[in-house]
Formats: sequence, C-alpha cells, structure tokens
Amino acid sequence: MALTAVAFVGLLVLVGLLRVVELGISREHQRRLGERGARLAEDPHFVWMVTLHAAILIGAALEVVLLARPFIPLLAIISGVVFAFANVLRWWVISTLGTHWNVRVVDSASLGVVTSGPFHLIRHPNYVAVFLELLALPLIHTAWITALAGSAAHLWVLSKRLAVEEAVLARHESYRSLMLDKPRFLPRLR
Repeated sequence: MALTAVAFVGLLVLVGLLRVVELGISREHQRRLGERGARLAEDPHFVWMVTLHAAILIGAALEVVLLARPFIPLLAIISGVVFAFANVLRWWVISTLGTHWNVRVVDSASLGVVTSGPFHLIRHPNYVAVFLELLALPLIHTAWITALAGSAAHLWVLSKRLAVEEAVLARHESYRSLMLDKPRFLPRLR
C-alpha cells in the first residue's frame, strides 16, 4: 500500500476518533442542558446520520485501498483546504454555541438563542461545515465514489434532520424573531 494511502487511512482514523470525542462533549452538554430544563427532541433520523458519517469514513478507506485510488496532489491540496476550512467553521460553531452545541436535537431555545459568530450570518453553519467536510475528506485521496454517494446520502439525511430541528426551534418566539429571516446555509450577498 502506498505511503499516501496509509497516511490517508490514518487521517480517517483520526477523524473517527475526533467524532468519538465530540460525542462525549455532546453527552456532557445534554446533561448540563437537561439540568436547566432542556429536553432531547424525538429524532428518528439520528441513527442514519451516525451511520452515514461512519460509512463515509469506512467507504473512503476501502475505496482508496481496494480500488487503488491515485493520490493527485492538486486535488488533495484543494480538498485539504476545504476540509480545513470546514473544521475551522465547525469548531467556531461549537465554541460559539457552548453548551447549546449538540449532535442531537435538544430543545434549548428557551435557555437563549445564539445569534453571534457564524449564526450572525446563517441559521445552520454547522451543517454547512459537516457537509463540506464529508465531501472534501474522501477527495483528499481521490475517493470520488464515496464523496459523491456520501454527499447525496448526506443531503437526504440533512433534509430529514433539518425538518426535525427547525420544527423544535420554531416553537419558540425568540428563535422565530431572531433567526427565521436569516438564510439557512449561505450568507446573503449585500
């Protein structure tokens, strides 16, 4: 196996480990929010989101190793820049939301609505970041089938997740008045 493939699989393992750390952060946030009266919302699609994330990591590794995908430096650089940007944006979201950040849908808008940081521009910067990350990551080592199939599946999962999340948030007048006039994913050009 080529050294680039080994390094790429190592990157995928690192991303997977980071997801486990994020689940721990999320559980702690759930606990702290629960102490303040926030509750988990019913989200039947969460399992599909977790499955998709794991499938993209595993699929990218298998595609690179089994199909001997070439390492294309220019594609790797472009994809790596998008991947890095997505992670900076995602951690900016996590930092901005503080205990409100969660991998689950938690009805916490009654505890305050965050409108600073990236939420000043759009309603769902975390979903933008995760979408870009899951698209770019496989392309770092030319796993284009995983990138395309994963992105298509992610659009479906995301549409289901957003329906649940926005229904929960829209119950709160504070969220409706502060956020519903903002675009979901891309800032308006003025």
